[in-house]
Amino acid sequence: MKPAPLFFVASLFAASVSLIGWEKDVKPPSVVPDTPRVSIEPRVKPSGKPENAAEHREPSIRVETQLVLINVTVTDPMNRFVTGLEKEHFQLFEDKVKQEITQFSSEDAPLSVGLVFDASGSMGSKLQKSRQAASQLFKTANPEDEFFLIHFNDRPDLVVPFTTNTEEIQNRLTFTQAKGRTALLDAVKLAMSEMKKAHNPRKAIIILSDGGDNSSRYTESEVKNTVREADDQVYAIGIFESIAGRGRTAEEMAGPGLLNELAESTGGRHFPVENVNELPDIAAKIGIELRNQYVLGYTPANQTRDGRYRKVQVKLKQPRGLPTLKAFFRLGYYAPTQ
Repeated sequence: MKPAPLFFVASLFAASVSLIGWEKDVKPPSVVPDTPRVSIEPRVKPSGKPENAAEHREPSIRVETQLVLINVTVTDPMNRFVTGLEKEHFQLFEDKVKQEITQFSSEDAPLSVGLVFDASGSMGSKLQKSRQAASQLFKTANPEDEFFLIHFNDRPDLVVPFTTNTEEIQNRLTFTQAKGRTALLDAVKLAMSEMKKAHNPRKAIIILSDGGDNSSRYTESEVKNTVREADDQVYAIGIFESIAGRGRTAEEMAGPGLLNELAESTGGRHFPVENVNELPDIAAKIGIELRNQYVLGYTPANQTRDGRYRKVQVKLKQPRGLPTLKAFFRLGYYAPTQ
């Protein structure tokens, strides 16, 4: 399957650089078919039969190509998104080897988004603001976007599969009740599985939870490996008691580290929250961030199909007149196998 077409910078970017008052983030690399590995396999004539025109066939030609797409968010020191950059402002490396950026875009393409919503007992007083956060996220959506909803307590449940009808998800959230324990890892695992049904190449999972895991069957190591192997960006909004708060459990103490690690490895980000009134604004910020990303495409110089993890690094060439900029991007991907 060929990747969704990307448009070159000449048609997409203004020559000047503008700042948007939100943070910008980076997206995951997805491996899709693209450049050249060509093999010609002649068909062998069946033995014992005379050669004739009907049996003479052209050799079959198979073209195997690989294109890596990396979503990048660029921010300034004030955590504002930086737009208007051009291809020459980026350098891309795979396993420390510089790669040629062959495709470049900042097009606001359709998204496939999974909302992973904590409905455990400790969320009782936070449910209303969490619902408002989901509503703000949907306000940033485009008509072509699709969403699914997973809520979790003792176990995860796919409440709404992929749909473009965000009202359906909001209606289901209205009846969500807080009870039970927190199977966060199982919920992330289910979300990764559901995301395989996505129709759009740009994919993100947004976790909204108030604590670490205390009820999952899957281990932390298993889920981290799944996240690393997928091409889904993970964003997390962690609603935690303050460090000085007496109500913070051992799982909640470990929660920020877990969510941060899941998000960082994918080019997403973790937003820890102590004041639930901040939830709607942060959700809207994530939605806008997903709309303000660059997409860098390249054909790896290393075409070996060994299934190994390749480390990716994006460096910025500082534009004149701007403060020091920061890029967020997926840290790597797994090469295809034979």
